[in-house]
Amino acid sequence: MTEKELVQLCKLGESTTVQYKLEFTTQKQIAEELVAFANTRGGIIIFGAEDKTGRMVGLTYDQVQYTSRELGNTANEHVRPIIYIETEIVMHEELAYLIAYVKNGEYKPYKDLAGNIWVKQSSDKRRVTENSEIRRLMQNSHQYQADEDGVDGTSENDIDTKALDEYFKSVFGKRADEFNMPVAAVLKNAHITDVLGRLTIAGLMFFAKEPQLFRPQFCIKAVWFAGNHIGGAQYHDSRDITGTIPEMYEDAMRWLKSCLSRPQNGQSFNSEGILEIPEIVLEELIQNALVHLDLLKPAAIRLLVFDNRIEIVNPGCLPDGQTIEEVLMGNSDPRNPQLAQFGSKTMPYRGLGSGIPRVMAENCDVELIDRPDGNQFIARIWRTTPKDEFTTQKANEELIPTTQKEEESTQKAQNTTQKPINATQKAILDYLKAHPTATRQEVAEVIGNITEDGVKYNIGKLQQYGRLKRENGRKNGSWVVID
Repeated sequence: MTEKELVQLCKLGESTTVQYKLEFTTQKQIAEELVAFANTRGGIIIFGAEDKTGRMVGLTYDQVQYTSRELGNTANEHVRPIIYIETEIVMHEELAYLIAYVKNGEYKPYKDLAGNIWVKQSSDKRRVTENSEIRRLMQNSHQYQADEDGVDGTSENDIDTKALDEYFKSVFGKRADEFNMPVAAVLKNAHITDVLGRLTIAGLMFFAKEPQLFRPQFCIKAVWFAGNHIGGAQYHDSRDITGTIPEMYEDAMRWLKSCLSRPQNGQSFNSEGILEIPEIVLEELIQNALVHLDLLKPAAIRLLVFDNRIEIVNPGCLPDGQTIEEVLMGNSDPRNPQLAQFGSKTMPYRGLGSGIPRVMAENCDVELIDRPDGNQFIARIWRTTPKDEFTTQKANEELIPTTQKEEESTQKAQNTTQKPINATQKAILDYLKAHPTATRQEVAEVIGNITEDGVKYNIGKLQQYGRLKRENGRKNGSWVVID
């Protein structure tokens, strides 16, 4: 860390990833901070900066040595399992500051000596007591797979034998009852049932006759709104899409395609038209939502169609440590390995991490939004042929005077080119308006929960939307916010 970066961090205030300490307090208190960082996404502690305010006071040589020594002892003796921290000394105005770097932990949950589990919550920390949250921490470190949990009240009798036979024939070339072992053993070895003979969650969601009888929250709630606001009271269609994951995928695709336009785009009169959003984009995003949902969060996937966009809202943010930039590069880290395994054999899904790169290769206007605080992941697709209030009048166009039609056409063009911005983009605009010479790194540090590459991506979108422009070049230029 450079001196300039240190000063900047001390000005910005504490956050989920930055904590100030005027000096080393007690091993118990510092252990809680280390545990909270390791259980969340890592972070840094700046020793020598006043708590909460970040006022820079600095450390003496003796304080640096004492703090460094006590940090090592705390990490070794007061945290379980042991964590490894790195330290760095940065000088500012002839005073020393000790920076402790805590990595995102690999073996969660981490605990203090008393057995307490801490996580970060904004700039503070809180103790974890709920079993579901402890399981999520274990899931994030790949020590626990929720999709292999047994479902109480289920048995082999709840299996759809037709779906099961199709799966085994496609994968193994024979039915489950044609192996040289009891069917119960075959199902257990395939992770369709558990040791008690219950269907696993993965087995339930791919092979049960009625999955929602046991897990009603595992469904898709689809709404086709009239307008562009989720709070709108008018909608064209609303339904719950249920069944197994392959069945929900097929039904969601059929429903979604029925909501979209098929412009002619130069085709012959007898052609069906080309779907306004490439089908492969819809396929990949719906499959990803179904396979990667957070099974520990009792909430449905939401499939929302607006006049100007489609949103697929997944109850589960990216797995711990994974970033949108990694997803865009095709790095795969499935939250539910067994769902991914079954999905790769029963749907077009391949589980190789190549789906999102294929989506982006279609040159659609797609936004991927990760919201760890709300435990949501949103795929937003901007429509190329958005509908508006004037399309409902097409049947009566001959009754509208020509001049009025021209005015409405102009207004329509203005409406469809003006895209709403999300909360992150608004925060970027607000900061750049007040700090026009700010760098992408500075913006990322101020806003929080976004990388420098994420800032770059959103600035590009804002420039496309005509809300932001750069003047006088990259080195000596500044940003101009266009209201």
